[in-house]
Amino acid sequence: MVSSAAPSAELGKVTGSVPGPRPKTRRAVRRPRPVIPGFGLTLGYTMLYLSLIILIPLSATFIRSLDSGWGHFWAVVTAPRVVASLRLSFGAALLAAAVNAVFGLVIAWVLVRYRFPFKRLIDAMVDLPFALPTAVAGIALTALYAPNGWLGRALQPLGIHVAFTPLGVVIALIFIGLPFVVRTLQPVLEELDREVEQAAATLGASEWQTFARVILPALWPAMLTGFALAFARAVGEYGSVIFIAGNMPMKSEIAPLLIITKLEQYDYSGATAIAVVMLVLSFALMLGINALQSWASTRHGAA
Repeated sequence: MVSSAAPSAELGKVTGSVPGPRPKTRRAVRRPRPVIPGFGLTLGYTMLYLSLIILIPLSATFIRSLDSGWGHFWAVVTAPRVVASLRLSFGAALLAAAVNAVFGLVIAWVLVRYRFPFKRLIDAMVDLPFALPTAVAGIALTALYAPNGWLGRALQPLGIHVAFTPLGVVIALIFIGLPFVVRTLQPVLEELDREVEQAAATLGASEWQTFARVILPALWPAMLTGFALAFARAVGEYGSVIFIAGNMPMKSEIAPLLIITKLEQYDYSGATAIAVVMLVLSFALMLGINALQSWASTRHGAA
């Protein structure tokens, strides 16, 4: 009697059948190796560094401002002289940042889109406020716009007084904040696809329509970033403003100068009270600017 197993084996060889699938074995999934080893250690170092540099000093400022009680804090921050200095500091910073947003866009556009002699020299001069000490900038602006200065002498017959007025404060803040807007917009303009502009022109759009509906929406997030940086730089500026402002109470006195004055009078709680108000107002404005920037980026991405 012939066993049936042999024909089956021979039949399997002939037909080329394969054995059944083997049971799968689970392999351990290897996580990608981090670029920087020791995540826990680096995170702890980051939190420690931020706490020592930012969180603890700011917390100490809040605590120190209430050393003399809430009544003293309120009396300091609502004093007419303090209110006038805060109004000048924040108003001049906002105005200077707005001016820089407009003219910074013009300068960045010219530097990116056109070729002309001494272009590299002018491009390097944009960074001059970064390298120039603020006190030197203040002295130079004062000498330029003083009644006996080169520009001040020409503006005085027209009734325009720059030095020792709030207008001088705005000009000083424009000077120090311009590079932030230009350097923020330049990379975006360089990466902007010009074929989109050509397509808009082919569809019949005018130059103004192309700029307003194609170019400007792409530049809005960068413009808001430059505006925020210029404002943050200007609101606490001291060195370049102190010389050209005139420092007249209720007229051309900035809040940082008032803080220095109170520190010289050993009124530490009053100085920190003004600093806390400036900190809270700056944070609120920056939060609003960042929210507007996020909205502009989302809208441009959706478009």
